[in-house]
Amino acid sequence: MSLILLLLFLFPITSHANGENPSPFEFIKDLEGCQKGHKVKDIHKLKKYLQQFGYLSYSHSEYQTHAENDDFDDLLEFAIKTYQTNYYLKASGNIDSETVSVMVKPRCGVADIINGTSRMRSGSRSYPHGYGSLHTVAHYSFFAGSPRWPPSKTHLTYAFLSGTPSTTMSAVTRAFGQWASATDFTFAETQDYTNADMKIGFQRGDHGDGYPFDGPGGTIAHSFSPTNGRLHFDGDESWVVGAVAGAFDVETVALHEIGHLLGLGHSSVEGAIMFPTIAYGVTKGLNEDDIQGIQALYNFRTRTGSCSYEIT
Repeated sequence: MSLILLLLFLFPITSHANGENPSPFEFIKDLEGCQKGHKVKDIHKLKKYLQQFGYLSYSHSEYQTHAENDDFDDLLEFAIKTYQTNYYLKASGNIDSETVSVMVKPRCGVADIINGTSRMRSGSRSYPHGYGSLHTVAHYSFFAGSPRWPPSKTHLTYAFLSGTPSTTMSAVTRAFGQWASATDFTFAETQDYTNADMKIGFQRGDHGDGYPFDGPGGTIAHSFSPTNGRLHFDGDESWVVGAVAGAFDVETVALHEIGHLLGLGHSSVEGAIMFPTIAYGVTKGLNEDDIQGIQALYNFRTRTGSCSYEIT
């Protein structure tokens, strides 16, 4: 049995690949054309979406009572403009077709803006109503406070939750190898799950970390900043190795999530592994923006000739 067929057996492609089980983000398609001043069913769901990914908060504003209603208010318009800016869309503040097409894509569950101090694009900007300022360097970004592994901790161990298929573990190991080739880190698998620096596994729904998965489509994986070390794949997704229609490549998604484990936030460069969204059937490697980001975070020396990353 080929590797692809084996993985399809282990993680079979479920009905959502044929559109029978729509993504939890599908509601956004029905909001196309909405703009400030409108009151439309499910606008409150869009507010929750933008709050989830860091673009919107009503907790420190005069609009606190608006969080659960369907009013397209000033803060929502500003949040959409910021989202559009991050994704190189026309920053109109309206829910146009191009914005919808990006918002409905499967994505990482880590927020694009974290505590109002991280953005995907360069420059500083002030939010209204007490949001504070935002700061990034170039197109890559870091978590708030730029957490990182200490200088004495360049050798990191990782372990898999019991029951993880060996083929999946091999794909994740290859992802660690890509990061090792571009940094001063070394990584080694350990059987000691409890004491491993990084803990990796497949989870479903509410799995106790405060960031529940939402079923097929939507958020497909998430991980935490240093030195937390947790990386979770959504077990309700279809996982394979390689480019297979209707499924996600384990190595590509692991490569993205390991970037978070090392301290990188999201990037606005679509070719970067740290770009927040991914389509079914896509494989990616490290991009120059990813390498620049990790080297800037840790002040690693620039490597030439030995990196297995793609420069676009």
